[in-house]
Amino acid sequence: MMPTDEHEKSETGDLIVPTGTRRSFFEWVTRAAAGLIGLSLAIPLAGYVVSPTLKRRESKWSEVGTIDELTGGIPKALDYVATIRDGYVESKIHKAVWAVKQPDGAVTVFSPMCTHLGCGYTWNDEEKKFKCPCHGSVYDISGQVIAGPAPRPLDRLPAKVENGRVLVMYKEFKSGSREQTEI
Repeated sequence: MMPTDEHEKSETGDLIVPTGTRRSFFEWVTRAAAGLIGLSLAIPLAGYVVSPTLKRRESKWSEVGTIDELTGGIPKALDYVATIRDGYVESKIHKAVWAVKQPDGAVTVFSPMCTHLGCGYTWNDEEKKFKCPCHGSVYDISGQVIAGPAPRPLDRLPAKVENGRVLVMYKEFKSGSREQTEI
């Protein structure tokens, strides 16, 4: 039996449509190309949207004062103001850190939170000790635990002195554990 046009007729006279026509091939190629283009655009877009949630906060050096503000061997609370970018949200944090000028001119900076449960502590000038009012933890000027339930010494923050300015990289640590674990 000879084909009449593009289609063959069956013995009953019905048209038989071939399974692989040029039209269906080009439809398939067009859909595959559109799918490939869509996928190649969707993957970077998804990465752009999701990646900020997977990044850790970036810590930067922030100025907290000058070396001239500090008196050797006497802790001083210095205000720490930094801009934190968490995902797409940018916010300013205000904290106070404790800085102690060492005899050699270096500066030791302590996190403002007690290592027991994260309460704020103060320097008692008469007793020459850091004291936490919440649960009675007491620390000496070097941050070592003298009394109370604190599981470890005060957390030290990275600090440096450049051109007479005291710079600190603020970090937060998990309270209540023996190991210093950054949050």
